[in-house]
Amino acid sequence: MTTSNPTRPTSPTLVILRGNSASGKTTAAREVRRRFGRGAALLEQDYLRRTLLREHDSAHIQPVAPAFITAAARTALDLGYHVILEGILHTERYGTALHHLIDNHPGPVAVFYLDVSFDETVNRHLNRNEPIPVTPDEMRTWYTHRDLLGIPNETLISETSALEQTVTTILHTSGLTTVDPQTPCPRRCRHCARESAQPHAAEATVP
Repeated sequence: MTTSNPTRPTSPTLVILRGNSASGKTTAAREVRRRFGRGAALLEQDYLRRTLLREHDSAHIQPVAPAFITAAARTALDLGYHVILEGILHTERYGTALHHLIDNHPGPVAVFYLDVSFDETVNRHLNRNEPIPVTPDEMRTWYTHRDLLGIPNETLISETSALEQTVTTILHTSGLTTVDPQTPCPRRCRHCARESAQPHAAEATVP
């Protein structure tokens, strides 16, 4: 879904990228942010839930993570960052919070779902550089077929889509290829100004 509020034409863009484990969403989200550059916040569900909160993703508890993650996204948007939010983000636990985030964002919103079959997720897990020690039976308990948010224009990306194609689809469909950073750093920072004057300078040199 891509929407806009004419009274706030400079509202930042919200991109949500969902899919099952090993669907490729984290790799794609990181590459989208890398290509956009400064001014886009990358929020990874696994890091926020597992590392910051140390919360289990379970249907048997009243989780804090959905409210925490969407509040982080809302804060970044309010501060002028474009936001790329990625994760499994099961509708059972995250659907209400995500719908509220989307419905209350005045700027552009683009939602993507990486539609990868169970057999392919198993294959990708087994072929990771650092395989996760889980069995296919354990993985099946995580897997949900087409766990869509049910939002108009939610974009499905097939398992046959290579990384380059997936990243290009996300960048163009979301409109991130045509928007500028709105955060203070890219607009006013002397380091960013120097980067603009020297476009081939490595980002790693900027403190």
